[in-house]
Amino acid sequence: MLNRAAKPFIKLVERYLPDPYIFVLLLTLITIGAAVIVEQQPLMTVIDQWGNGLWGLLSFSMQMLLVLVSGFMLASTPLMKNILARLAKLGNTPGKAIVLVTLISLTASWINWGFGLVIGALFAKALARNTQVDYRLLVASAYSGFVVWHGGLAGSIPLTIATPGHFSENQIGVIATGNTIFSGFNLTLLGILFVVVPLVNRMMLPPADESIIVSPDKLRDEPMPTAANTRPADKLENSKLLAVIGGFVGIAYLVNYFAQGGGLNLNIVNSLFLFLAIVLHGTPKRLLHSLQQAIQGGSGIIIQFPFYAGIMAVMVQSGLAQSMSQWLISFASAESLPVWSFISAGIVNIFVPSGGGQWAVQAPVILPAAIELGADVSRVAMAVAWGDAWTNLIQPFWALPVLAIAGLKAKDIMGFCLVQLIVTGLIIGLVLRFV
Repeated sequence: MLNRAAKPFIKLVERYLPDPYIFVLLLTLITIGAAVIVEQQPLMTVIDQWGNGLWGLLSFSMQMLLVLVSGFMLASTPLMKNILARLAKLGNTPGKAIVLVTLISLTASWINWGFGLVIGALFAKALARNTQVDYRLLVASAYSGFVVWHGGLAGSIPLTIATPGHFSENQIGVIATGNTIFSGFNLTLLGILFVVVPLVNRMMLPPADESIIVSPDKLRDEPMPTAANTRPADKLENSKLLAVIGGFVGIAYLVNYFAQGGGLNLNIVNSLFLFLAIVLHGTPKRLLHSLQQAIQGGSGIIIQFPFYAGIMAVMVQSGLAQSMSQWLISFASAESLPVWSFISAGIVNIFVPSGGGQWAVQAPVILPAAIELGADVSRVAMAVAWGDAWTNLIQPFWALPVLAIAGLKAKDIMGFCLVQLIVTGLIIGLVLRFV
């Protein structure tokens, strides 16, 4: 059984995987050392690259923090709590809970990656309140659905190359999403993963005597404060009219945005979560109470993202990312280039965990190789996209919002995710090569 096969991976990760902050510190030292040794860059030059890049993700860091906060605030509204609770009743056995949370996460991540991260984690908590199931695997299952995001509607690489004026247009032209997101091989891959990922998670379910169950009481949100109206200021804080007006102004903007043909992106997802939370909480005081609960889990994002920005700067400016990509595709053929591009993207993603940023690094290396070999450019581009999504299964960068919501540490879920990394890696590679 797969649950027995997964035990060594779980124990390995629990024993040796440090806290994500320690992980990013070690990754920083490895990247700086590799840039000095491999690229023969002076040490102070590399340190300057790192230091100058530290704040390159400030905007993105705030977006990710808002993903966590706005998603939590929306889920803590009475309406959303009731919806999640009713859905959770469908997962009334451990096996059903694991499959259900995986399917919900896969679907939400296919729509939008930020949506998938938050919805999956919040639904996992709702299921754990309702069903006695191993909480580590439940949260890992919620996170595993994230593996499909770059093959979905918000995939940054396929959307980039489908946009007129993109930086590689002179080389490859504009490639419509019918050749990438909605291509036969990509839809086939998605269909297989929507079946296999839930089954693998279900098969990793530990026996009841080995499961780690979290008491529902520990997963409950703090009760909302009682409304007091002894001061004029209290009347404003408890004003339903003020909440409705403020929220519906934002909702009106979103309706007009979509009516004009706008699509989902991270800012729009955050706006949707925020404005719905404002309306559904009913009063500013209830919203702010929810905010105080939500913000407690954001510390990992605040402290770690600057280090990843520094790592990305070194990888790009020192030439290390390009060298890694060039070496991995140097022995490829037209038929095997998508597979090697997938593997190279997976490795680079450990150091550059950003889909758009990774494409900017790897496209100048991979696209000329694809053109020279006569490979299918759209397939190669999607291979990079899938490689970027694939190793997110073991990259704590993207797991931080999920872990913050769930109240777990990376070592609690990454053993299960490592098994999924192996299984999904084989599936993606085979589809890219043969379908």
